[in-house]
Amino acid sequence: MTLDDLTVPLHALRLLTVDFGHLPAPDVEISTVFPERLRLAFHDSSGESLAAFEQWRHALRITEDAVDYRTQSDGETRVLSVEGRFAGAVVILTAFADVPKDAPALTGGAL
Repeated sequence: MTLDDLTVPLHALRLLTVDFGHLPAPDVEISTVFPERLRLAFHDSSGESLAAFEQWRHALRITEDAVDYRTQSDGETRVLSVEGRFAGAVVILTAFADVPKDAPALTGGAL
């Protein structure tokens, strides 16, 4: 595999930078294992990652109904994930945030 084989997600990342440079910066992953994918991830303990996820979801015009919610780490970490398309790439948004200590237990499903 060559760098040319990653043209689709790299092009999408370039366009995202131009179109949405004002949005919160994600962790970015492009992989030779899945060369059509662009992963954008948001991590924090305060819940700001969830807000960043929602800003990106809205900007990419991905419906709220498509969002998957789950917990991990014995229910201590919330995880939001959704997949959409942008500029020919499969864009996967993921957010991780601590579950507040006083939050009710949720078992999953869309938010």
